[in-house]
Amino acid sequence: MKFGISTYSYYQALQSGEMDVIDVIATIAEIGGEHVEIVPLGFNLTENSELIDDIRRKADEVGIAISNYLIGANFAGKSEAEYEQEIERVMREVDIAAKLGVGLMRHDVASSPDTSIRNFNNELPKLAEACRRIADYAAAKGITTTVENHGYFLQASDRVQALLHATDRDNFKTTLDVGNFVCVDENPVVGVSNNIEYAAMVHIKDFYVRHPESDLGDGWFRSARGNYLRGAIVGQGDIDMCRVLGIVKSSGYDGYISVEFEGLEPCRFGVQQGLNQLKKIWQSL
Repeated sequence: MKFGISTYSYYQALQSGEMDVIDVIATIAEIGGEHVEIVPLGFNLTENSELIDDIRRKADEVGIAISNYLIGANFAGKSEAEYEQEIERVMREVDIAAKLGVGLMRHDVASSPDTSIRNFNNELPKLAEACRRIADYAAAKGITTTVENHGYFLQASDRVQALLHATDRDNFKTTLDVGNFVCVDENPVVGVSNNIEYAAMVHIKDFYVRHPESDLGDGWFRSARGNYLRGAIVGQGDIDMCRVLGIVKSSGYDGYISVEFEGLEPCRFGVQQGLNQLKKIWQSL
């Protein structure tokens, strides 16, 4: 089991130009991270193949693993031609994951303004078929593909499970984000308990949660049922992190665990504090 950090956690600094992805990898090693997840936001690997080699070299140099490659995708609500094009595009991203040398790759699966269970059930067969084809392609490269619980449409633990079972591939699992369940108003304790057995990667993220009448300003967004949410430093928000991490630990999960920070604090500070808190809580359990 290794603790690490997603490059997404440094998106503030990547977007501003304060850091590039090579700086991020060096920083993760400096603050005690053991692995890095590569999320191509603030940099581009499809148009800059040389950066793939640079990332691998830097990770080797500083002694951390590259654990996971994470991309966006959407197979819902598309014409047949668009659907096939999206599957082919994601397969090319699997090729990038192989070049990075990772054994895990998360791709998004679906987004829709109609988040109803009826629409989800209607879309599920095509979503599963896309995931099945991509998982089969990835299996030949030794890669396990995953779906993360995010994006409202495919965020609740039962919908994630429905997709996993419909896809029915041993190398298609979930990137389990302990915080994201609050976006669809599911108790993270329940969501993590339901899905930890299917996890190939665990994300540790925290949120502040306030009731819909709070009338809060910038920096907050709404859950599916209208609660106000804001990213927090791990261990400082409203998620019962001790209980959630206890579930992960008692399950016997022994894979990568990754901090994701999306709060308003400066990202360098937020990530460092979050990693410290994660380690402290884990060791206390």
